Amino acid sequence: MAKVLAYIGDIRRFRNAKALAAFIGVTPRLKLSGSSVKGRTMLSRTGHASVRHALYMPGLVALRHNPAIKAFGERLKAHGLAPKAVVGASMRKLVHFLFGVVRSGKPFDASLAIHRLDFQDGI
Repeated sequence: MAKVLAYIGDIRRFRNAKALAAFIGVTPRLKLSGSSVKGRTMLSRTGHASVRHALYMPGLVALRHNPAIKAFGERLKAHGLAPKAVVGASMRKLVHFLFGVVRSGKPFDASLAIHRLDFQDGI
């Protein structure tokens, strides 16, 4: 995560975690073409490619070992999301957790994160 923080710089310049995720490029983007063709949702990839590369492996590890992201990933898999899309969603969730930890100055608490996942829909 140190590499991610080095690329981001001062995190206080972002208004919220969504803005940070959009800056990095891990937000979902709908693929639409006209009125009849609808593709799968994918990562927007508008931000730093190096930060996304640095978040990929932590996203995979978090899906296995972080209880909050593990529950989140299992819920997305149960709804039929593709495996790579689940990894992308876990990367986005890590960015949100990173933003919360840095802004609040408090260590990560998985029990708080799991409790709040019940209220979220989708990615």
